[in-house]
Amino acid sequence: MVIQGAQVLLPSGDIEPRDVALAEGSITAVAASLDLPDNAQVIQGKGLTLLPGVIDSQVNLRDPALEIEEDVFTATCACAKGGVTSFLEVPSPSPITTTQATLMEKLAIAASKSLVNYGFFIGATAENLPDLRSAHPTCGIKLSMGSAPGPLLVDTAEKIEPIFAMDAGGADPRENRLIAVHAENQGRILERRKQFSQDTDPATHTKVQDSETALIATKIALGLAKQYQRRLHVSQVSTREEAELLRRDKPSWVTAEVTPQHLLLDVSAYEQLGTLAQINPPLRYPRDRETLWQALLDGVIDCIASHHTPQTLEDKSLGYPNAPSGMPGVETTLPLMLTQATANRCTVAQVSYWLSSAVAQAYNIRNKGLIEPGFDADLVLVDLSTYRPVLREELQTKCGWSPFEGWNLTGWPVMTIVGGQVVYDYGHINTNVRGQALQFG
Repeated sequence: MVIQGAQVLLPSGDIEPRDVALAEGSITAVAASLDLPDNAQVIQGKGLTLLPGVIDSQVNLRDPALEIEEDVFTATCACAKGGVTSFLEVPSPSPITTTQATLMEKLAIAASKSLVNYGFFIGATAENLPDLRSAHPTCGIKLSMGSAPGPLLVDTAEKIEPIFAMDAGGADPRENRLIAVHAENQGRILERRKQFSQDTDPATHTKVQDSETALIATKIALGLAKQYQRRLHVSQVSTREEAELLRRDKPSWVTAEVTPQHLLLDVSAYEQLGTLAQINPPLRYPRDRETLWQALLDGVIDCIASHHTPQTLEDKSLGYPNAPSGMPGVETTLPLMLTQATANRCTVAQVSYWLSSAVAQAYNIRNKGLIEPGFDADLVLVDLSTYRPVLREELQTKCGWSPFEGWNLTGWPVMTIVGGQVVYDYGHINTNVRGQALQFG
């Protein structure tokens, strides 16, 4: 396969016209002009931009227990449409991914259903230290300090510290198994729920799980990561206070992530969206959005993830505080961010770095995130000259809605390639394609 004449994002960050050759799942050549073999499949890229495929590092796919909301097949159809060529799943409902056996079950489900590449976190509980140490293959440990169901809630110092202390003392912290933390303080959440127990306005969610709730937990995680020299990834940074803390005191072995919803939405969204705007951590204030943007541009925050959480419209209609938190996002993250690039909020190269290269670096994912020979042929061709709205009826996610419905976006994928195979092609999804298990380290 040869992609001919596209504007290609090069490892230098420059975007220039190139031909890109693919064979046996890898990129084999990148040049101003390539001689075409007689049997080459030629894809015309003129007028389009070729980027590394998105690696979405925080998704919930609901398979097998909550397939009414989403399953691996429907979610990865949405991934293909959104230019996401690899995902990392946080521990989902029964069976929760907390043992080697449940990890293998999830990998088997993905092998049979996933149109894109896949990896899974091992979820931390108060009792599964041996599995956290040995589970394989996994992108890391997912530690939820607040807003988590059942055994996945690890909310006291007595439970949290042993996870950071496990296998501590290595010469290089980056060689330790990564801990990705959902940083909210459960004790403060419970206290404030009592304080606001009579309020049914969805905007109360931001008051209950306030900025201090996030800051307390992030401080604890950062302190333990420094004490025990552990790789730490702070998921879903949402507040000005967290960003300023990381700016002051972020070691080289700590990475951080933000979601498009925390960059692009704030508390004003509750007026239009109601509980559709309810997520964990909650939407914040305009000042938080501005600080998060600056931290991302400055490299204090390293990458972006969708935190795709496909709650049904039926469940979301239950009203606050009974509606579950979460938003879908795998098929809108890339065009949302590329639209910001065309508005000069950032550059196309920065968007690709935040959504692909930086994720591959943070999680030590082999051969992903760049367009150069030897790297995997996980690619997305996008159209940066056409704007189209987010339409509910066009979404592939089973939950069937988006908080960004009606937003007019550019940078929509026209073709997504996984392992050298075209999985999405101008609206058509090739459901015969299957991704591969990601390799880490």
